[in-house]
Amino acid sequence: MPTVTGDARPTTVDGTIPTAPMIVRGQVIASDLTEFQGRGDTLTFRAPDPRLHLSSLPLSSPGELRDLYALSFDDILDYLEELGSRLDVRTNMHMQWARDLTYATSPHPKILVDNDFDGAGLMFDRDQVRERADKTVGLAYLNGWVATTLRDKTTLSVRAFGARGVHIIPGQSPLSAARTIITAAFTRSDCIIKTPSNNPFAPVAIAWTMCEMAPDHPITKHIAVGYWRGGDEAVERSLYQPHLIDKIIAWGGFASVKHVTRYIQPGLELISLDPKNSCSIVDGVVLDQEKAMREAALRIAVDVGALNQVGCSSSRLVYVITGEQDSVERLSSLGRLVYEELMGLPERMSTKAKWYDPELRSNVDALRLQDDWYTVIGGGDDEGCVIVSHLPDPVGFAGLLSGRTVNIVPVKSLDDAMPRFNAYTQTVGVYPESLKQRLVDIAPFYGVQRFVSLGYAGHHTWSGPHDGIELERRMCKWVVDQRSEPVPLAYAGSGNRAIHPAHVPGSAEAVRAAAS
Repeated sequence: MPTVTGDARPTTVDGTIPTAPMIVRGQVIASDLTEFQGRGDTLTFRAPDPRLHLSSLPLSSPGELRDLYALSFDDILDYLEELGSRLDVRTNMHMQWARDLTYATSPHPKILVDNDFDGAGLMFDRDQVRERADKTVGLAYLNGWVATTLRDKTTLSVRAFGARGVHIIPGQSPLSAARTIITAAFTRSDCIIKTPSNNPFAPVAIAWTMCEMAPDHPITKHIAVGYWRGGDEAVERSLYQPHLIDKIIAWGGFASVKHVTRYIQPGLELISLDPKNSCSIVDGVVLDQEKAMREAALRIAVDVGALNQVGCSSSRLVYVITGEQDSVERLSSLGRLVYEELMGLPERMSTKAKWYDPELRSNVDALRLQDDWYTVIGGGDDEGCVIVSHLPDPVGFAGLLSGRTVNIVPVKSLDDAMPRFNAYTQTVGVYPESLKQRLVDIAPFYGVQRFVSLGYAGHHTWSGPHDGIELERRMCKWVVDQRSEPVPLAYAGSGNRAIHPAHVPGSAEAVRAAAS
């Protein structure tokens, strides 16, 4: 059983202030509590004062990572598989506790929160973890040295070593904590998770389960979970030091990253995953075929409505290539079909938003009075709506689009769509598939980081790059072992120091050449 400090019994939502314990390397700490205000003043919770437990968060020595290298990869998979089976929210009281508290803090309605918690354990599937590790880093590099012989007979061996990392994770879903713990395990890394202020409970629930499952296991011993206010100098100035950690992995906006940048120095790397936005591109030929239009409408609805349009990969703008034709009526027909399909999505995928932005509502209602320029379909009950632009410009409030609100925009050609992309464009859903071949080699120059078949924007396999970087590979430390053929011993002082070639290589061969 884990060591427990303080009263670490899960608290329920009964009007009292909930407590989020700190989980430190197999120990559950619920003492030295202080009160924190969550993001947006929507949550008050108690957690251990991080300043009093700061010395226990990082490893005392980087050499302590060696116990992870005593594990085979199958040992790691065994651990993660067992953990996944224990995260069943139907039987795990810690996951139930976190889920019940998340109902109040999440932007999602209850049914979508339930769906997220039901899926947390599935991420630990043995074959899925193995595939992800192999496709993102490479099992050969994770489990040993990979040797290559170069043209000059030098043998170059490379291995991916684990690193000491602080992970500043997003709070929309328990899946972000699960993903972080899985990655730390298969890269054999040390992992300190800073819990998000809008939902500090799910990471605690997973780590608490690890403590009860195997408190002395090396993977458990290399996980720490706690909360501190972003920008707390007393914590961050002490923790964000290269002799304690190697990398900071920060998800979120400028506010999440700005506190960190002041501490970046040689030996301490920041890996930043910024907020992104996504869109769709549809070839206008589908407007001439009822079956194809219906197919495109369903695919658009899925990419807009999945998880209620909260994710970075959720589509908010749909560019339809219409050529020179006046396509307002046909675009409006597509818009009506998209709205119909949005309203028909399964509840476990999409629902009426829990909260609809009043500024967005005001802007949408204003467009209803501009029917020469826009067609607005639905939205009377904040259930989501489709805005069809009559001109080739998105609405001026495109940055507010949320709650299943999408803007369909006509463009004359693919070239007219390209300037709409930028460094913040994550995912572009494309229909039909043939259109994608005209995009994939050009749109990345404008900033696009991911292409998908329309309708699959929310299908993240986690087996490839994310946000334009190879995240798992960057989380590792890549080490080189270089070997050259032995040369006869030659003392530098015994030979001719004058070597005629203009360039002298810095190797033992150069000394041998000078001595001969």
